[in-house]
Amino acid sequence: MMGAIVLLHRWLGVAFCLLFAMWFASGIVMHFVPYPSLTEAERFVGLAPVDPAEVRITVAAAVAASGVADATRARVIQRSDGPVYVVSGRSHLGAVHASDGQDASVTSADIALAIARAHASRRGLDPAPAAIVARADYDQWSVPNGFDRHRPLFRVALGDIAGTEVYVSSRTGEVVLDTTRSERGWNWVGSVLHWIYPTVLRRNWALWDGVVWTLSLLASIAALLGAVLGIVRIRMRGRAISTPYRGWHALHHLIGLAATLFVLTWIFSGWLSMDHGRLFSRGQLTPAEARVADAAPDWTASSRDQLRPASPVREVEWFGVGGNLYRRDRLAQGSQTLVRAGNVSRDGQAGVLSVRDIQEFTARLAANCGLPSVLTEPDDYPAQSVVPGAPVYRVRCGEVWFDIDGADGSVLQRLDASRRAYRWFYSALHTLDFPVLMAHPRLREVLIVGLCGFGLVFSVTGIVIGWRRLRSTLAA
Repeated sequence: MMGAIVLLHRWLGVAFCLLFAMWFASGIVMHFVPYPSLTEAERFVGLAPVDPAEVRITVAAAVAASGVADATRARVIQRSDGPVYVVSGRSHLGAVHASDGQDASVTSADIALAIARAHASRRGLDPAPAAIVARADYDQWSVPNGFDRHRPLFRVALGDIAGTEVYVSSRTGEVVLDTTRSERGWNWVGSVLHWIYPTVLRRNWALWDGVVWTLSLLASIAALLGAVLGIVRIRMRGRAISTPYRGWHALHHLIGLAATLFVLTWIFSGWLSMDHGRLFSRGQLTPAEARVADAAPDWTASSRDQLRPASPVREVEWFGVGGNLYRRDRLAQGSQTLVRAGNVSRDGQAGVLSVRDIQEFTARLAANCGLPSVLTEPDDYPAQSVVPGAPVYRVRCGEVWFDIDGADGSVLQRLDASRRAYRWFYSALHTLDFPVLMAHPRLREVLIVGLCGFGLVFSVTGIVIGWRRLRSTLAA
């Protein structure tokens, strides 16, 4: 039995020592430089005030013109070529001009360039040298599935000092992603390596998922076998722990003993990051719950809604919650008004959904629901609103918890017992986001860098041993 463990650990170690080193080193980079994205703050700052004089059709007419049969949300935004309704459903997106209901998808590179320049200018970036770089379905930074409904994307290089590039959706004409030269450079040695994320593999989600899940599982087995061997081979000299090995093997053994707990939990939790419903629930709504949450609202309720010229609104959105249609006007990043659609007098105008609104929604969503409570920080299962300062309501319906954004009615989290356990087995163990450490970010940062650095040194000893083993085997 022990012979089989030795043999398996030896050759799994040879196969995975470089991968271990890559994961630890890239993990340090990822802590400081996340994968490129367009933050909500950046997106909102890039929006122009909507010109109400150019909005000549109702949202109900826009939904009908969009062809999105299962439309659940609709927004008005101002593009460089006029205001546009963006209509979203469970299946796809559609965009129509707010002036006449004609298709507003972007096929012209000139229009995409104008949109990118206007967005950049409002963010204080110099758009003068901007130029279209490509129009493509995928590249290294737009490969995540969240962009599927926007493909193909126009990639526009702004030509600024930071090397900023922005991506314009061909479906809606919105800027959906930005990157800088620094982000791209660091992510090649960070997220791309860590997630094994080359475009050619990642664009096929099922293949990428299977490959990374299998590699992570084998790496976990290699680490577990190494831990067993390391403990079995301990020698005691008085009260001191000793090792029967010499040289690099001794160093590998002793560092491995010191790092065993961290290496095992970190590699195991990294494997769980690829779980995707295999062992734990995915935190997604059930089909029955989704039918309630994504139910198409009665768009005719918005027939009396009109944009007011005096309102400097950056974005107007209509959405359904609990059988009612709501309209929210976003005035600033942290400021909005929200009313039930069709309320011409704007009676009861507020900034967020009320407890009663949430109760009406969850009564349809699930059984045995308690009263909504506002999430406070710190929380073991944190969630944040899309609007800074807006409340997130938590509703407990039996053993299932729902976290609902008070700003736009979206279900942020569905936490059953399995998903709550997953939060600790994956997120806490892999990113050290324990509440006590989140309250002391500098300590957490030191621990992450220190432990990953320790793991990297341990991996280097494995690389040396593995290379020597491989070289001697090939020489024989």
